[in-house]
Formats: sequence, C-alpha cells, structure tokens
Amino acid sequence: MKVFFIVLFISNGYYAISQQITCSPADKKTFRDKTIAIDGLLENDFGKTMVAIGKTFMGTPYVAKTLEVGDVETLVVNLHGLDCTTFVENVLTFGILLKNGQSDFDNFTQTLETVRYKDGRLEGYASRLHYFSEWIANNEKKGLLKDVTSEIGGIEITKAINFMSAHRDLYPFLKDDGNFQKIQASENYLNDQSICVLPQDQIEIKEHLIHSGDIIALATSIDGLDVTHTGIATREKNGRIHLLHASTGSMEVEVTKLPLSEYLKKVKRNTGIMVARPNP
Repeated sequence: MKVFFIVLFISNGYYAISQQITCSPADKKTFRDKTIAIDGLLENDFGKTMVAIGKTFMGTPYVAKTLEVGDVETLVVNLHGLDCTTFVENVLTFGILLKNGQSDFDNFTQTLETVRYKDGRLEGYASRLHYFSEWIANNEKKGLLKDVTSEIGGIEITKAINFMSAHRDLYPFLKDDGNFQKIQASENYLNDQSICVLPQDQIEIKEHLIHSGDIIALATSIDGLDVTHTGIATREKNGRIHLLHASTGSMEVEVTKLPLSEYLKKVKRNTGIMVARPNP
C-alpha cells in the first residue's frame, strides 16, 4: 500500500509546504538500505560512481508506468520497480546525495524532485519532464549534467514532437483538459528546439569518447517521439561501452551482453543516441 504525506522545509526563514509524496514503508526501508549499500562508492570520477550505484540496482524488476499513480501528480518514490527513466533518475539522485555527503530522506526527495520536474518544481502532471530530450536540456540548465552529443560527433535534427497529445488515450492524466493543453504547450516549445543525435552508424567509431556514467538516450524514428529508452554507459572488462539499464527484454536492471553499438542495431527504429554527462 502506498502512503501519502507532506514534507515541510524551511526556506528563507519560513515554513513552506512541498509536494505530496507517494512512498510505501517498504520503499522507505529500501531507501535506508540503499544509502548503506552505496556508502564508500564515491570516486573522484563521478561517472564511475554513477555506474557503481547503478549496479547496486541489478536485478531490480522492470515495471512500466511507475509514476502513473492516483488522480493527481505526486512525487513517487518506488525503488522496487523501475522503468528506464526512473532508474536513471534514482541513480543520479543517489549519486548527488553521495557527492554532497547526504543520506536523509528529505534530501533524497528534494533532489529527486529537482531531477524529475521542470526547473526542479513539482507543479502538476505537466511539470514532469515527460520527453527525455527536454529532461536532458532542463537538467543541463540546472547544472546537473551536460549534453555532450555534439562534442562527440552528433548532428542537429529537427522533428515534430507530439506523441503524447496524438495518443491522448494512452495517458490517463490527459483526460483532464488542463493537463492536455499544458502538454500541448510543452510540445509546441520542443518543436521550436533542435536536438543533437549521434547517428547509429557512428556510435562504434565514437565509442572511445563516451565515458562510463554517461546517460544514454535512444533516439527513434517513431512519429512524434524523441526517445524510446534510456540507460547509463558502462565500460566493461572487454574495453567496450555497454548499457546499464532497466531492460524491457529481461524485465530487470542489467548490463547489455552486447556492446552498445551492437545492441542498438537490434532495437527497432533506433536512429542513434543522445549522450549527457552528469556534473553534480
């Protein structure tokens, strides 16, 4: 059973009410266990820290739509079931906490909110960073990462982004006209932006420029959509970059058996990748 509660925090000497949080007692315990498990994993190379934290989630079940809970948007804390995006978000959040020497639940939820929502503030369903290209751009604006796709040979593309509004029936929260209109406004904003993608046929050639711990987003040719999947780059013992991710194949967090460039050739309608380097 999920529980709802309000977090209070002090800002400029005043008490303010933050977002509602959805978290089960089991997930609260898992949070405490995770802070113990990652203690000592911090390295000077934050990318290696990201991979080390990510691998503590190995075997965690893949669960789709983990954030679609209840009738209103809340900050969902679910460490027992992860989709590809919440896996990346949680790893980055724990990494930031470790870097900052923090281990309390309030810091965790505040950091998770910062990562997950536009400009770091939960203000309803439409404030969530639904499209991953916007997730990257907005978290770069916050100073949490850098989009390095262009630096490693990516090319700028423009593409109409409208998948959510065009498939309104797939998103329960979009039954609300207010949410629908706000999502359309977000899509209109994205349609005025270009995104940078490293083409699939260039990934192996540029693989040496990808670092362990880089966040990888899989670009797609699907109409109206920018990214279909995400994960974390990890350079394995064979010297090749693999993908650490919440897999829809094995239905759990794993490292791909094939190097990233070969794995992507088997992903239907993949066109390449975006690469973002965490910089907490």
